[in-house]
Amino acid sequence: MCDTREIGSKMKLQVPGFVAGAVAAGLKKGGSMDLGRIFSEVPASAAGVFTTNQIQAAPVLLGKKRIKSGRCQAIVANSGNANACTGKRGIEDAEGVARAAATTLGIHEDLVMVASTGVIGRHLNTSAIEAAMPRLADQLSPTGLYDLAQAIMTTDTFPKALSRQDSIGDKTFTVAAVAKGAGMIQPDMATMLCFVCTDLGAGPDLLGQALSNAVATSFNSITVDGDTSTNDTVLLLANGLSGLNLEETVCASAFQKVLDEVLFTLALQIVRDGEGATKLVSIRVTGASSKADATTVAYTVANSSLVKTALFGEDANWGRIIAAVGRAGIPINQDIIDIYFDDVCMVKDGQGLGQQVEAAVTTILKSNRFLITIDLKLGSHAATVHTCDLSTDYVRINADYRS
Repeated sequence: MCDTREIGSKMKLQVPGFVAGAVAAGLKKGGSMDLGRIFSEVPASAAGVFTTNQIQAAPVLLGKKRIKSGRCQAIVANSGNANACTGKRGIEDAEGVARAAATTLGIHEDLVMVASTGVIGRHLNTSAIEAAMPRLADQLSPTGLYDLAQAIMTTDTFPKALSRQDSIGDKTFTVAAVAKGAGMIQPDMATMLCFVCTDLGAGPDLLGQALSNAVATSFNSITVDGDTSTNDTVLLLANGLSGLNLEETVCASAFQKVLDEVLFTLALQIVRDGEGATKLVSIRVTGASSKADATTVAYTVANSSLVKTALFGEDANWGRIIAAVGRAGIPINQDIIDIYFDDVCMVKDGQGLGQQVEAAVTTILKSNRFLITIDLKLGSHAATVHTCDLSTDYVRINADYRS
């Protein structure tokens, strides 16, 4: 019998065999924490998923190379600088950060992964990072994951961290994760980082498959603004100290469920924290001819600036939604489409149902979370994308991001 429960407090946001911490290295304005680290007491199995943007930051390029070994013992992450589009020096800087971390930890540098987030096109202040490494080593503790979550924030308004446990027989395993992201969020991840730790045992192949499955239904089902970043990174480390192993079918099933829940919850937190967002909106497309068609329509609607601004203005303008469906590039029949806001049908067979229904939908739009369902009536496939509204604050935040 499995007992899955959410662990909410900082004191409980910990995994046996892992320590973490963060310091202010001077990379961000204001003196806030901007450099963090996770360390496993033993070398861990590792898996990763990275951005599909063809422009890739130095830590992504280094990470994709090192993750092939399937082993990792430490992750070093900074905010305030993306170390992207920085050429050969950027790679050397990323390697230097890993080397400095390895020295203070007494491990081989190949066991260190690095991640960065922040402004593109500026060289990393490696001197400041290296000078902060001894202080960072002193800050490592079993409860330090929450500090790391704070250190990797950029335009985020709150740290994103979550832990869950599951018991199998007389043994318990833990999954804890931290994430950052608020803008430049589109599937195939975005300007987001996520680090996951577990005391489960696993080979890198099984771990990688579990991570890919979880990312597909979480970080790859959200969008804030349709932009995909250069630095997207999700890393999963498993140190095996629980005595449970993914090779056991019951354990694999339980772990996948917990991992799915943790990453999905963090993904929704990212959308909820979308730059200037006031609403979390799920776009569900049903009745599609294929899963791909359903996904295409869902993302077209979810990324429509006209739809998103109408959501912000609480305007029941269903015309913007059906127009976005029509430009998604898949075959449709406009005379059979239905559109629902939560359980209220606003459009039946391609036509609106009048002002009384519109008034009911306007009430729904005043909520901070709701569902829009678009039934194409062409097949049996469906897809859901989670998005947010587009507010005036989004423009303000991104207009002066570097200043």
